[in-house]
Order: sequence, then structure tokens, then C-alpha cells
Amino acid sequence: MEKFIEAGVTIAGLIAAIAIIALIISPKATTAQVVQAVASGYGNDIAVAISPVTGTQVTPNLSYPNSSGFGLPNFSMGLPSFQ
Repeated sequence: MEKFIEAGVTIAGLIAAIAIIALIISPKATTAQVVQAVASGYGNDIAVAISPVTGTQVTPNLSYPNSSGFGLPNFSMGLPSFQ
């Protein structure tokens, strides 16, 4: 069982490393949206984890960054695009 968990953690780590490298290297990467999505997911995880303690019902925010819900407003309308 320990080897299975170790293999799973190794694979998850490699996938995360490849995603980080692709985000850094790609000229089409939307880094701000990726960071916002990760932070939103982490916030959802925390809210769900503490809901049994607080007694509140949690509906995770599953919206895409800058589409609706929480997060930063869409600033791309007034800024020049860097393509």
C-alpha cells in the first residue's frame, strides 16, 4: 500500500511540474488566470473542510476565473494586449 501511495504522489508531482514548466515557457499562458483558479480552488477546499465544524452549508464556486463569482474583475478591456 505504501508503494501505491508513493507512486501516486510521484505521478501527481510530475504532472504539477510539467504544468508549471508549460505555464512559464508558453507565450500564450494566462498566468494570472491560472493563479486565480488555483487560489479559488484552495479557498473552496478550505470552506468545504471547515463546514462540518462551522455548521454552514458550502456551495463551491466552480466558475471560470473572471466570468462571475469571486475573484478579480476583468481588467483586460482597458489594457493593451501584449501579443
